[in-house]
Amino acid sequence: MTGNLTLVPILVLAAGTFAFRFGGTLLRDRVRMPERVRDLLGTGAIVLLVALIATSALTRGPAFAGWALPAGVLVGGLLAWRKAPCVVVVIAAAAATALLRLAGVA
Repeated sequence: MTGNLTLVPILVLAAGTFAFRFGGTLLRDRVRMPERVRDLLGTGAIVLLVALIATSALTRGPAFAGWALPAGVLVGGLLAWRKAPCVVVVIAAAAATALLRLAGVA
C-alpha cells in the first residue's frame, strides 16, 4: 500500500516536468518574456541552488552537521570556482572532510 502512495506523486511530478519541458519547446517562438523576468528567473535558480547546498552542508537530519562537512564543501567549492576537474573537486572535498574527521573535528 505504501508503494502506491509513493508512486502516485512521483508519476504526477514526472508528468508535470515533461509537460513543462515539452511546452517550453512548443511555445519558445510564441511567448516573449521581459528581460527583467529572465533576470529574476536566473537569480531564483541561483538562490535555490545555494539554499540546497547550505542545508546539505550544514545539517544532518535536524542537527548541525559539525565543522568537517562544511569545510569539505568549502574546499570543493573553491576548487570548482578555480575550474578544477569535477573528479578532483569531489575527491578533494571528500578527503578534506575525512581528514578533518580523522583529526577529531566533528
